[in-house]
Amino acid sequence: MSRARARRAPLARMAPRGLAAAAALLAACQAPGPGAPASRASRAARPAAPPSLVTEAERTTFQRTGRYPEVERLCRGFEQAYPGRARCVRFGTTPEGRPMLAIVASDDGALDPGAARAKRRPVILFQGGIHAGEIDGKDGGFLALRALLDGTLARGALAAVTAVFVPVFNVDGHERFRPNQRPNQRGPEEMGFRATSQNLNLNRDYMKAEAPEMQAMLALLDAWDPVVHVDLHTTDGAKFQHDVAVLVEPSAPHPGGLDTAARALSGALQARLSALGHLPLPFYPAFREDDDPSSGISATPAAPRFSQGYSAARNRIGVLVETHSWAPHARRVRAAHDLLAALFERAALDAGAWRAAADRADAASARLAGAPFALRYRAAPTPRTVDFHGYAYERRASEISGGTWTVYDESRPEIWRVPLFDRLEPALTVAAPAAGYVVPAAHAAWVAEKLRLHGVTYHVLGAARPGFAVEAFRADVVAFDRPFEGRTPVKIQGAFRPERLDLPRGSLFIPTAQPRAPLVMHLLEPLAPDSLVAWGFFNAAFERKEYMEPYVAEEEARKMLAESPALRAEFEARLHDPAFAADPKARLDFFYQRHPSWDERVNLVPVFRVAAPPLPAAAP
Repeated sequence: MSRARARRAPLARMAPRGLAAAAALLAACQAPGPGAPASRASRAARPAAPPSLVTEAERTTFQRTGRYPEVERLCRGFEQAYPGRARCVRFGTTPEGRPMLAIVASDDGALDPGAARAKRRPVILFQGGIHAGEIDGKDGGFLALRALLDGTLARGALAAVTAVFVPVFNVDGHERFRPNQRPNQRGPEEMGFRATSQNLNLNRDYMKAEAPEMQAMLALLDAWDPVVHVDLHTTDGAKFQHDVAVLVEPSAPHPGGLDTAARALSGALQARLSALGHLPLPFYPAFREDDDPSSGISATPAAPRFSQGYSAARNRIGVLVETHSWAPHARRVRAAHDLLAALFERAALDAGAWRAAADRADAASARLAGAPFALRYRAAPTPRTVDFHGYAYERRASEISGGTWTVYDESRPEIWRVPLFDRLEPALTVAAPAAGYVVPAAHAAWVAEKLRLHGVTYHVLGAARPGFAVEAFRADVVAFDRPFEGRTPVKIQGAFRPERLDLPRGSLFIPTAQPRAPLVMHLLEPLAPDSLVAWGFFNAAFERKEYMEPYVAEEEARKMLAESPALRAEFEARLHDPAFAADPKARLDFFYQRHPSWDERVNLVPVFRVAAPPLPAAAP
């Protein structure tokens, strides 16, 4: 059997479970290739054997996964084994000092971002280990990349695209290595941890970009500008037969029709994975009520804090891959490998169309000014019913928790009829500002750094603009959430209203007319779910710094009532509200907020919308 057939044949069918799956996958992936043993005559003819690219997962029939030094070895090994076609790149350093590595592969020498951009070459970036206990993407990615370079997987794909593989995104978390990190996951024997060494979840950090690892990743994304960004995970959840879920964004209407290209890719991946013997899903298999399959599943677009939602906000296709945690590690690695095989098979045919779709999205986004744009979607209340491959289960009263316990019987597969809430309706729509946003000079330095990380264009005001016409957002209701991901998120209510405000020299102007306008709106619209406001970066704006003592407020209130019949009428009308009438503090605040000493900046969000550019400006 030829090397190509030896490498491909076992991958053409779905492996059975357990050790048989491991054996089948091992046979497929240990076919001759770089680092494979050669005959004595062959060894004598070559000055040096190429490095071994065999992984710890392969050596142990997928019972174990390698430590991070293996990633370092393999990164160098790929570059040595495939000279001129693979390159090992260090793109960052973790808080604990470890290198963040990527392997770049291409058949036309486009192994650096400049070369890829010069050729308008489509790029696919795929990453493993953002949650380092979910490590199937690392092991499956190495197998897929090796087969791509050998030409035994998706022949011709690397002539059409450049592949950038980040084996482990959360490197420090990967090295927090021990058994039993994920009790709801079958293998490997030991694995890394979900969060970073700073206890941050990288898959909640794409917008706020606080982790050093995320800042390095955003720089990598900005440099390579992948048309497709794949994030390889292992899901949590109930016990069922489906072995992989693949979510492709944008799934909702998007400028330039990028959602059309995403839906076409989603359908192709689902069909190919099914043909390879998998049971794929196009939605995340989480029930609306924990542990209750009968409650149904909601399929809504991901917020941009998540990788696939962030890609969509950048006008690129994002793919979230979730192998199922209760499948053995070997089967999950196969699913990750086969997903990448299916993707690169499509890339050989469609990569140019994906590049064109991204370009159309960029052009349409740059014309977004004044147009409505949905920042959040929800599932409509009426579901459809779908077949879902589950197992027999029963719901029992638990003497341990005092609640309800779901008990699954994996020996009894069955088809569930599950409500799927996948019809979308906008939950928050705003009109893009006619010119853009302004951030006052007091916040310019740190906001500018965030904008640079996200590749957003902005300008610095070279002169003050007194009394400039803006729309200003003043919060009427402010509610702080419990701490989350190292921040105190906030939910506010209010609206933009026309005002004239002084814009100091050094303020930032962020134009709407740029390709990343959707990302700009997600960052700067106060009500957007992952905005800088929502993540608590402007929380000081909602704090009072000066006060009026009650005895002073009593005196001032009497003066104000005597001077203004209109104010008296307004106050008496408010007294008809029983809650207000019974609250002495609220009654005194009524007057303080109308007093000349009131701080007009309390609850003023320091992000303004403008209908005209506040130029002149100097480029940063």
